[in-house]
Amino acid sequence: MSLYVQAVDKPDLAGLEMPARFRQEVGYFMTPPGEHGVPELAEGEYWVRLSEARTWYEEGVIYLVSPLDSENQTEVELSEEQEAWLGWMIEHEVEHIRLSSE
Repeated sequence: MSLYVQAVDKPDLAGLEMPARFRQEVGYFMTPPGEHGVPELAEGEYWVRLSEARTWYEEGVIYLVSPLDSENQTEVELSEEQEAWLGWMIEHEVEHIRLSSE
C-alpha cells in the first residue's frame, strides 16, 4: 500500500509517494507540538522544521537517541526515499505535512 505525504498549507502541491514504512520513520524528523512554536496538530499531521530538514539533507544523516541510553546518539544515513522527501520539503518550503493512503 502506498503512502502519500501532502503539504497541509499548500493543497495545490501534488503529494509525494513514499513507502508504507515511512509512517513509522516520520517520527524521527518531526518537531513535537508545543516546541519551537509548533501548533497542535490533527491526527496524521506532522511538523518538520525547514531549518532541520536542510541540515539533514545537507549532512545526509539524522541522529537518533537510544531509548536505553539517552546520553549517546547514533548517526543514521538517510535512505534514498528520505533524501527525496527532504528535497521535496525544501524545494517547496513545506513544514506542515499530512500522511494519507490516497
